Amino acid sequence: MWSVSDDALIAGLATGDPDAASAFVRRFQRRVFGVARMIVADDQAAEDVAQEAFVRAWRHAGAFDARLGSVTTWLLTITRNVAIDAVRVRRPLALDPDTLLGLGGPSNERTPHELAELDEDTHRLRLAMAALPDEQRRAVVLAGLLGFTAREVGESESIPLGTAKTRIRAGLARLRSALVTEEHTE
Repeated sequence: MWSVSDDALIAGLATGDPDAASAFVRRFQRRVFGVARMIVADDQAAEDVAQEAFVRAWRHAGAFDARLGSVTTWLLTITRNVAIDAVRVRRPLALDPDTLLGLGGPSNERTPHELAELDEDTHRLRLAMAALPDEQRRAVVLAGLLGFTAREVGESESIPLGTAKTRIRAGLARLRSALVTEEHTE
């Protein structure tokens, strides 16, 4: 079975051939695990991601179209997507955005002048953030600092997607207005 092409293996996988499925997994398991491991940064989670990627490949093998790319590219794209989903699920949601704002920034080797400017900028940003309504401040922190999508902000705040987008956009607009106005008056 090792001498058959990738396309033949995917065709066998699509028809439910157990030998093809076994050979398919053996041929790609190291690459699939490697991609998963790079993204999730944990061996156990990478094993789970790899298993789910092979299950999805098995379920959708009949839909594979060689004109759109190679079997390897198709399978590693599935793996990448599953791994990204796993990272999103593992993202902690228990952080209070107000607490996160109170944390200090990273410690870097900077000159005293740069540190003073950074301190001033941080102070201005904190004042502008404090002036935002609570719901806009939480939405901006979740989206801007934690990298949540608008959909994830909506889910964590238990609000509709449109409301989450509006809160993020309005909060950012208020911040921009406050910071630009303050900058021009200095």
